[in-house]
Amino acid sequence: MKTPSPSPSGTGKTSSGRLDRYFRVSERGSTFGTEVRGGLATFFAMAYIVVLNPLIIGTAEDVNGETLGIPQVAAVTALVAAISCVLMGVVSRYPFAIAAGMGLNAVVAYGIAPVMPWSDVFLLIIIEGVLLLILVLTGFRTAVFAAIPPGLKVAIAVGVGLFLALVGLVNAGFVQAGEGTPVQLGNGGLQGWPILIFVIGLLITVALYVRKVPGSMLIGIIVSTAVALLVESLFGGGDNRLGWSLTVPTLSTGGGVVAIPDFSLVGMFADGGLDVFSRWADIGVATVVMLIFTLLLADFFDTMGTMVGVAHQGDLADEDGNIRGSREVLAADSIGTVLGGLGSASVATIYAESAAGVGEGARTGIAPIVTGVLMMLATLFTPLVNLVPFEAATPVLVIVGFMMMVQVVNIDFTDPALGLGSFMAIIMMPFTYSIANGIGFGLLTYAFVSLVTGRGRQVHPLLWLISLVFLVHFAEAPINALIS
Repeated sequence: MKTPSPSPSGTGKTSSGRLDRYFRVSERGSTFGTEVRGGLATFFAMAYIVVLNPLIIGTAEDVNGETLGIPQVAAVTALVAAISCVLMGVVSRYPFAIAAGMGLNAVVAYGIAPVMPWSDVFLLIIIEGVLLLILVLTGFRTAVFAAIPPGLKVAIAVGVGLFLALVGLVNAGFVQAGEGTPVQLGNGGLQGWPILIFVIGLLITVALYVRKVPGSMLIGIIVSTAVALLVESLFGGGDNRLGWSLTVPTLSTGGGVVAIPDFSLVGMFADGGLDVFSRWADIGVATVVMLIFTLLLADFFDTMGTMVGVAHQGDLADEDGNIRGSREVLAADSIGTVLGGLGSASVATIYAESAAGVGEGARTGIAPIVTGVLMMLATLFTPLVNLVPFEAATPVLVIVGFMMMVQVVNIDFTDPALGLGSFMAIIMMPFTYSIANGIGFGLLTYAFVSLVTGRGRQVHPLLWLISLVFLVHFAEAPINALIS
C-alpha cells in the first residue's frame, strides 16, 4: 500500500477539504476529477447487468411456474445497485461497486427458484446476507482473508484478470462455443459488424492506454458506442439483424427516452408472512440449509476474490496482500446482499468490473458513489443505458485483464505448494467461469501439496477448515446422490 502523504487540502475548513480527508483522495494520489471519471468507467463497464440480470431472474420460473417480469427486475436491479454502491463508497471509502452478481443470479434462478416461490427465494437471500454480516462483525470473514498467503492473494488477482478478459471476449461474441472445440474465434470465424466494433473499441482503448491518455477506457467506450450507433443506423433495422450480443445500439427507443421505473417487486420477500418454518415446511430443513450454504460459500469467496483482485490492481493492498479497512468493505458487501433480497434483485456483490474504474485511476469511495448515482438515473433512463452494446463496453475488460495479469511475476512458482496452488486458482476461474471455484481449487491444492511435502503445519488452521468446506462443496452432487 502506498505510504500515506499529507493531504494538500490545507486546513480542511472547506467542504472539499473535509471530503478529501474523509475519502483519502489526496492520500491515495487521486483527484476528484479522476474519481468521477473512474465512477463513469465502472458504470459503463457494469451497466449491462441492468439488461442481463432481468433476462435471467425475470424470465426464470419458480416452483409455481411464476415469473417476475423483465421490466420489473430491470428497475430493482438498478435500484439495489444504486443504493449498494453509495453505501460501499461512504462506508468503506474504496472504489468497489456493487450490483446483482453474475453467476450468483444463475444459482438463484436455476438452482433455488425451481424448489420454492420467488418470495421465499428472496427471504433466503436476506438470511444469507445477515449470516455474512454476522461473520464480518465477529471477525471470521476478515480472519479468513488474512490467513491466505500473500502469493495466493496475488494469484487470485491474476485469475480475476483472466476471468474478466474472458467475460469481455465472450460477451462481445469474439469467443464462442465451438462445434468441435469448447471455444473458438467468433461463430466459426471473425465476421460481422458487432465483431468489428469490438475490434475497433479494443484498438482504440489499447492505443489510448499505452499513450497514457487520461480517460482512455471511458473514451474507448464512448467512441465505440458512437460508431456502433452509426453502423446500426446505416446497415441495421433495429431488429438485431446485424447480430449484436445483447443490446442493439439505436436511438429509436419507441417509448421515449425516460421511462417510469416499476418498483413493485420491492418487499416481495414478505409475501406469505415471516413464519419461515411454515413457509419452508414442504421443502425440508436439510434442503434449505444446503441452499443457504451454497449461496453463502459462493458469495463469500466471490466477493473476497474480487476485492483482492481490484485492490491489487489499484495498489490498495499492503505487501502481504491485506487491505486496511477490509472489514468495512465486507460489511457493506453483506448489507448489499440483504438489500438484494429486500429489493428482489438477486444476490448483490462486489463487481470485478470495478477494475475498469480503478484502471482510470479511481482509488476512493467517491467512484462507487458516482456509479451509484448513475445507476439511480438508469432507473429512469433505461433506454439510454441500452445504447451501449457489449461490443463497445467489453474491450475495457480485456485491457483490465492485462493490467491485473502483470502481477503474476510476484508469485514464487518455485515453491511447489504456492506455485501449484496459484496455478490452479488462476486457471480455474476462467475455465469454470467462477471466481469462487478458482479460489476453492487454489486453496485445496495449496493445502494438499503442503501436506504431502511435510509442510502441513505451515498452513493456517483456518485454511484447513476452509479447504474442508470447499471439499464438501465440490462433492455436493455425489453426497446428495448418496443421501437420496
